[in-house]
Amino acid sequence: MTWSIIARDPSTGQLGIAVATRFFAVGARVPHIAARIGGIATQALVNPYYGIDGLKLLREGRQPVEIIETLIAADAGRESRQVHILDASGSIACHTGRDCVDWCGHLKGNGFSIAGNMLVGSRVLEDTAQTYVAAESVPFAQRLIAAMRSGEAAGGDKRGKQSAALLIYADEEWSALDLRVDDHADPLAELERLEKVSRERWVHFRQFLPSRNNPAGITDRKIIDATIEAAAAGQK
Repeated sequence: MTWSIIARDPSTGQLGIAVATRFFAVGARVPHIAARIGGIATQALVNPYYGIDGLKLLREGRQPVEIIETLIAADAGRESRQVHILDASGSIACHTGRDCVDWCGHLKGNGFSIAGNMLVGSRVLEDTAQTYVAAESVPFAQRLIAAMRSGEAAGGDKRGKQSAALLIYADEEWSALDLRVDDHADPLAELERLEKVSRERWVHFRQFLPSRNNPAGITDRKIIDATIEAAAAGQK
C-alpha cells in the first residue's frame, strides 16, 4: 500500500527516504535512517521492528542481504511484508512477501532503491527511477520529491493518496530534514510546499545546532539572524 525511494546523495553523503501511500501517517512507521550508515523502508503490512532492528544490524556492519534474511527469519508474518535496504556503500537488498498485494516489486539503481506494493503497475517505480536519475543536478530533497511526483503521475497507490513523508540525514544523529504530511488530499504537493518552506529558515538555521564536533553549537543570535537574513536575501 506504499512506494518509497531510499537514496544516497553522492555529492554530500546524505541519506534520504521519500514515501507516499493511501494510508494515514506513513512517515511515522516506514522510513528509518542511520546517518552515514544506511536506510530502511518497511512497508506493506508494516513491521516497525524491521526498521528498528535493521538499523542496529547496519550499525554493526552487517550487509543488507544478511539483515533481511535475519529479519524475515524471525517473523512469521514475513509473506505480508515488504522491506528494502540501502547502505552507505550502495549495497541494496529487498524482500517482497508473496502475500503482498499486486502490483508489488522492487527496482535497484546506482545509489538508490525503490520498492512498492498495491500500486497501479510497475510503471510507478520505473518513472520514479527515471526522474530521480534525470534530476542529478537538482538539490537532494527536491530530487526525491520530484521522483515521487513522477511515480504518482504514473498511477501511484491504486487506492488513491493520503500521506507522504521525506526524511534526510546528513552527518549528525538527528535528521537534517524530517517532513510529514499525515492526512491530505494531495500529500506530495503538500510535501513539496513544506520542503520549500524549510529553505526559508530551517536549512540555514540547522548549521548552528549542537554537533558531535561542536557540542555547544552556535548560540550567538546576532550571527544566527544575520546568516539567515543573508541566505533569504540571496534567494530573492
